Amino acid sequence: MKLIEAIIQPSRLEAVKEALSEVEVVRLTVCDVQGFGRQKGRTEIYRGHEYTVNLLRKVKLEIAVNDDFVEPTIQAIIRGGRSGEEGQIGDGKIFVLPLEDCVRIRTGERGPEAI
Repeated sequence: MKLIEAIIQPSRLEAVKEALSEVEVVRLTVCDVQGFGRQKGRTEIYRGHEYTVNLLRKVKLEIAVNDDFVEPTIQAIIRGGRSGEEGQIGDGKIFVLPLEDCVRIRTGERGPEAI
């Protein structure tokens, strides 16, 4: 079992959800987050004053999958999250973490069956 965490552009969320459903990944958690990487924020003008916004709004997906679904899930996130053919700086990152255990609260099932 793996926990896949993906940080993507908010505007790409619907496309990623659609791509995930095509590979039969239908369970995920979505969180609004802020951060920056290579983008290093942006400069904006508000009421005539220039200021730097260095924390950009992003969306974080958390998806627990069985080992057979890891690569299809990653490819679906890439397909839905990439801006254009080549992608752009700020499209996001995917992290794959080992998932030691999973417990379904309702039934008490554990492990891959609980996902």
